[in-house]
Amino acid sequence: MSDLLPTRPSPKPLIVVVEDEPDLASLIGQHLERAGMRVQVCNRAAHAFKFLQRNFANLILMDLVLPDKGGFELYEELKAANINVPVIFVTANLEEGSKVHGLEQGGDDYITKPFSYAELTARIKAVLRRADYKEDLNLTRNVKVNTEPFDFCGARITPVRLEIAFPDGETIPIGRKELGILSYLNDHHGEVITRKALIHSVWGQHADVRSRSLDQYVVKVRDLFKKKGLDLADFRTVHGIGYIFDPKRVSKKGV
Repeated sequence: MSDLLPTRPSPKPLIVVVEDEPDLASLIGQHLERAGMRVQVCNRAAHAFKFLQRNFANLILMDLVLPDKGGFELYEELKAANINVPVIFVTANLEEGSKVHGLEQGGDDYITKPFSYAELTARIKAVLRRADYKEDLNLTRNVKVNTEPFDFCGARITPVRLEIAFPDGETIPIGRKELGILSYLNDHHGEVITRKALIHSVWGQHADVRSRSLDQYVVKVRDLFKKKGLDLADFRTVHGIGYIFDPKRVSKKGV
C-alpha cells in the first residue's frame, strides 16, 4: 500500500466574461468550462464591477463595447478601486491604434472578433501563466522580492532578505505583512492612509482581515522600533481613520 497522500486537484481559474451578446457569452462560457475553467458572465459593466468588488477572479475577458459603459472606462474604474485582475480585451475593431491603447492602459492581451475558441483558450492560459509568475515574485500584495531597500524611522528595510537593519548594527527578520505595511506607508509620505486602504494594499482586495488585526501588526512594529530606541514621531496614528508616515512633517494629522 502506498504511503503517499492523494493530491488535491488544482482549483479551476475563474474567468469573468464581460460580454453583452447573450449567445456569444454563452458559447464562450461553454468552451472555457470544457477547457477546465469556471466562468461568470456579466452582460453589463456595472454588473462586472459589482461582482469583482465582492469576488476574486483570475482573469477578465472584457468586450470593449458594452451597453452602459466602454470596456476601457470600466478597466480604469477597476484599477482606481484597487481591483487588479489580468484583462484580455475583446473587440471587433481592427484598428491598430485601439489595440495599442488597450495594451498601454495595462491590458495583458487583446483578441479581435471573430476568433477561434482554441486561440482564445491559448491566450487565456498564457496570461494566467504570466500572472502566476508575477505572483511568485510577491512577498505581499504590494511588495516584490526585487523592491528596493528603503529607510523607515531610522532603520533600513531590505525586502529581498525580509530584514530590518538598525543603527546599532543588529539585523532582525521581519514578517511579510509588517514589511508590506511599512512599504506602503513609505510609498505614501505625508498621506493619511485609512485602515481599509492599507489592508487592501497589503493583503489584497478581497482579504478577510479586520482592522484590529492590522493594528496588532502595527503594534508589533512599534514595539520593535521602541526597543531599539528609535523615534517614531513620524509614524503616527490618525484616530478613527488609520495611519500616517510623515518624515518631512508636512501634516499635523495624528498624535
